[in-house]
Amino acid sequence: MSTATAQLWLQRHAPVIAPAGLCYGATDLDAHADGTQAAAARIAAVLPAGIALWSSPLRRCGMLADAIVALRPDLSVRRDARLAEMSFGAWEGRLWSAVAREEFEAWTNRFADAPAGGDGESVRAFMQRVASAHADWLATGADALWVTHAGVLRAVQLLSQGVSCPERADQWPNDAAAFGDWRVVATPVG
Repeated sequence: MSTATAQLWLQRHAPVIAPAGLCYGATDLDAHADGTQAAAARIAAVLPAGIALWSSPLRRCGMLADAIVALRPDLSVRRDARLAEMSFGAWEGRLWSAVAREEFEAWTNRFADAPAGGDGESVRAFMQRVASAHADWLATGADALWVTHAGVLRAVQLLSQGVSCPERADQWPNDAAAFGDWRVVATPVG
């Protein structure tokens, strides 16, 4: 007896228009247009017909989702705030190198529950938000593409491994798809 699986395609937005090393988690920035169009062309060519398309509402993802739909009129976009990147609070818009080591260590020492940037989102709250979207997707039993962010890709990687929230910073995955690239996660359904 075979088990049915659904595939979740996780597409990361193209590089943003921002200085290198900028903390921009929940900050709504545009992505480079050329990178966005190139990423859309690559994925549009391989997506299954009629796949569900969900997108973070942040512009860098919305631009890519819209570019995919322009190439694939059989698709339509569902914007979902649960697919937005984690909020880094007071660190948003600052260079990571400008964040005091003590501030960063205070966050990583209580990684699951301390709010990032002192007033941002905790990893636990972020994971719960992504897990809610993931559960809704699983309930559909259908393949889907999420146009989203590196943090969401990493969160789904953990969820796929049965981890609801990493307690320590060293448990957070180091790798995510490169800008404009994607990963596919197959999950048993039904």
